Amino acid sequence: MTTNCALSSDLVDNTAPVGGAAPRGVAQKSSARVDEAGVGGTGGSTGAAVSGADDSDRLARAGLSRVVEPGDLAALKAFEGLEALQIWELLQQGAPGTERWTTRLAEAEPERDLERAAAAGARFVIPGDDEWPEQVEVLADAGQLTRRAGVPFGLWVRGPANLRQVLTRSVAMVGARASSSYGEHVAAELASGLSDNGITVVSGGAFGIDAAAHRGALAGSGVTVAVLACGVDVSYPKQNSALFSRIVEEGLVVSELPPGCSPTKLRFLARNRLIAAGTLGTVVIEAAVRSGALNSAGWAEQCGRAVLAVPGPITSRMSEGSHLLVRERDAVLVTNVADIVEAISPLGTRLTPYPQAPKSPTDDLHHDLRRTLDAVPVLNPVPATRIAGTAGLDLETTQQCLETLADLTLIQHEDTGWRLPPTP
Repeated sequence: MTTNCALSSDLVDNTAPVGGAAPRGVAQKSSARVDEAGVGGTGGSTGAAVSGADDSDRLARAGLSRVVEPGDLAALKAFEGLEALQIWELLQQGAPGTERWTTRLAEAEPERDLERAAAAGARFVIPGDDEWPEQVEVLADAGQLTRRAGVPFGLWVRGPANLRQVLTRSVAMVGARASSSYGEHVAAELASGLSDNGITVVSGGAFGIDAAAHRGALAGSGVTVAVLACGVDVSYPKQNSALFSRIVEEGLVVSELPPGCSPTKLRFLARNRLIAAGTLGTVVIEAAVRSGALNSAGWAEQCGRAVLAVPGPITSRMSEGSHLLVRERDAVLVTNVADIVEAISPLGTRLTPYPQAPKSPTDDLHHDLRRTLDAVPVLNPVPATRIAGTAGLDLETTQQCLETLADLTLIQHEDTGWRLPPTP
């Protein structure tokens, strides 16, 4: 069987990978029944196949997630204002203007996808479910980037956590795949700190900064969410299989693509909008001027979310994008976890005080004392008369200042005059 999308090597059959995004204007409220096995439920369940008239909306959305590419602008235009079930029926009827989806429609089996998800310990969450993260619906009005846009028809979710709950207080961390040791260290440290403060770390499961952020969050006391550009039962990249297994044990793996789907370049770009829309802010760590991380930052801007960037060496091309965000797009400069917490918290909230310069014993000296101290030599002691001349003060004032400075142990008196104490 030949289709217009790449087949996943992880599949045990020839199911074609496809994707889906709800057009702007598609009704987001579902009347579907959540079955006892937990499909679309509150999280922590394995899920099960859904059937029956009461679940027609869920089946339609599952089918659309396989037929329509994520964020497809053509679908946004063709199905403007229609509900998911109406779109599904139009496609099945072969209505004029739906020809581009005919090939995938012939291969779509939503019941089978739901069964396959259940077998993988996953579930399909749709609008109206308790677990549905309503914040992603901001995508209906967020415009488009790289010809991707729109609210997903639903989200395939794998893992024990509740998607809505863990995204309520969450931050996205994105960056270069070809990251430096500096970038990976910073990503892991920030993610661990956020996790310890009850903030969910969301990333894309890729090499480099993504993987470092996930590992850092797992090392902390919270959970992490990986939003994939493939099915939740597909490990991509394969080298991160062990990492995905750890994430699924405590957090979540999420995708708008049904089981078995392979990643493509456009799917990564479409995935970025979910990462940005589902979180309170996006932190960029090591990103070139042209990069997927800046695409995520662009989506965060269009969704009205906070955009933050970690600075890097000025000699590093991998940090040029981060510096661009700070210099030209008003991104928040991040130097520690507190900077991130402040950016996503109510106005005036800060985890720790701003860094302060070390306090010096001379900071509170009045003007005459400072002038006198500046006139005292480091090595060879000199008399008060000479210090008075250097300081530009009368002798009586100078003598009083010298005695005060001596009481503060800032100077010392010897047989021939005054000098600064030796350096320890």
